[in-house]
Amino acid sequence: MEALLAALRAIAEPTRLRILALAARGPFCVTEFTEILGQSQPRLSRHLRLLHEAGLLERLREGANAWYGLPEAGSLGASLAQAVLAHVAADDPSLAGDARQAARVLAERARIATETFRRAGAEWDEMRALGLPAEAVERAVLDLLPGSGVGRLLDIGTGTGRLLELLAPRITGGLGIDASRAMLALARARLARAGLAHCTVRFADMYRLPLPDRGFDTVVLQMVLHHAEAPAEALAEAARVLRPGGRLLVIDLAPHQNAECLHRLAHRWPGFADAAMRRLLEEAELTPAPPVVVAGPLEVRIWSALHAPAAVAPVIARAQ
Repeated sequence: MEALLAALRAIAEPTRLRILALAARGPFCVTEFTEILGQSQPRLSRHLRLLHEAGLLERLREGANAWYGLPEAGSLGASLAQAVLAHVAADDPSLAGDARQAARVLAERARIATETFRRAGAEWDEMRALGLPAEAVERAVLDLLPGSGVGRLLDIGTGTGRLLELLAPRITGGLGIDASRAMLALARARLARAGLAHCTVRFADMYRLPLPDRGFDTVVLQMVLHHAEAPAEALAEAARVLRPGGRLLVIDLAPHQNAECLHRLAHRWPGFADAAMRRLLEEAELTPAPPVVVAGPLEVRIWSALHAPAAVAPVIARAQ
């Protein structure tokens, strides 16, 4: 009885319940918990210790890091944690926010673990890591945009800043945002090396952009949405900062059966069908055009959409 009561007392606290919900997705280290939950390491270490002592979390030491996950199935802690989590609403705002941040952290963990990232550094990008035709995709992006006068560009999930570098000659100003400080450091180095003073990068969450409405002429999400826990929310936020008549480009994978992507690079979605992407864009009040297809080991799609009512979009498209 005492063990059960101790476990129940440990669960009955909001942060510790959020920790259990995250641990149900797989093990995380202390620094990852702090990044996802936005709380200090000492505070979270105390919560993790209480959950571990109550048998609700298993702690595994790996070098300097301690990883915390649910205990093996069949134990009191695992059974109790699963039973409690089964009664938590799937759409709880706190847990939904944690799930979005966890998806980002898992993607970053997978990215840093790849051999190509360690070898290539600032030249790394996910398309090349997957063996995709990056040069062909870049040519298709350039073909979709005017040769000049692209205006202000927002690159969501900028990574190492390659897209800013590619489009720099055509834009009046560029901003890249990413939630990975490691990526931002590489992007800043790339932009400085190329002398692109009109392009900058900053730390930001794609679901809550610290940017005013209608501030950009072009917004791009390249190889980002398949990592997003909530693609519709990310697109709605991208549309919010796009000016009327502006263009959104989504560059991502078509549907595929490559299980390695889901595991090695922590993809949340195995690509997007054209109909599904059209629906997402229309829900964001954007007017999509037919996608551009780039063949390769995995097929890449480039979806383009205008921030304009459906009635006027054809007129704008013809004018361009």
